[in-house]
Amino acid sequence: MEKNLNDGNRIPIVGFGTYKANEEEGIKSIQKSALTLGYRLIDTVAIYQNEEAVGKAIKARGVLREEIFVTTKLWRENLGYKQTRIALDESLRKLDLNYIDLYLIHWPANAINYKDWQKTNADTWRAMEELQAEGKIKSLGVSNFWPEHLEALFQTAKVSPSVNQIEFHPGYWQPQVTEFCKNHGIAVESWSPLARGKVFGNDLLIGLSKKYQKSVSQVCLRWIIQHDVIAIPKSSSPERIKENIDVFDFELSKEEMKKINELPQIGFSGELPNIWPERI
Repeated sequence: MEKNLNDGNRIPIVGFGTYKANEEEGIKSIQKSALTLGYRLIDTVAIYQNEEAVGKAIKARGVLREEIFVTTKLWRENLGYKQTRIALDESLRKLDLNYIDLYLIHWPANAINYKDWQKTNADTWRAMEELQAEGKIKSLGVSNFWPEHLEALFQTAKVSPSVNQIEFHPGYWQPQVTEFCKNHGIAVESWSPLARGKVFGNDLLIGLSKKYQKSVSQVCLRWIIQHDVIAIPKSSSPERIKENIDVFDFELSKEEMKKINELPQIGFSGELPNIWPERI
């Protein structure tokens, strides 16, 4: 299943995350499990230092390039016009690809780290727009942007962000950010969709998993999808990888969605765009 982006491109609604996947694990998980089971969205990040492994895995499986949607991200230390162009070319080299399907600013420049954070984000975005015009990027997006960062970006951007990837899971789903993005035609994508495993002990989610004869992971992913949000779960287990994409044969009720929406905070990472985290 795919979702239309505001630039006319389409993105799979469920993808495969590669956080903390090393070369051996990454190649094995992507090649032998994820791509074989039908995943076509692969999400990586320059700071994960596994772009080479992701590129090798994609080529080793032999799936046509145009069938794979590859996302990578610009790390915060590379913000700015010149650095962005250099970083994108480095990601292309490591992935051994001619273009990136979706390129994201990993974290916005903020007032704590930059005297003129608006200009830094604007210069970064200008470089990304040029790279898109050159055919090196298909879709442009951001990650961990709040409305204040997006509104500042809108002042100079010629191309609207197509995606905002944010922490989004039961117990922490940023409804105000989500609503803002949807009102501006920006697709929301969930990182840490299973709250680093913190959701597994929740009684409500356990009860729903029993009702639908699905796992807690599947209930969480289904809840995300019914919010019209893209999910990128990560796992190294072939069984879990298969399970995480098998979420299209049941539907949560409106009341069940509401109950999950109202869960108290579960598994919040503590990472916020106005205080740069160490490494995520």
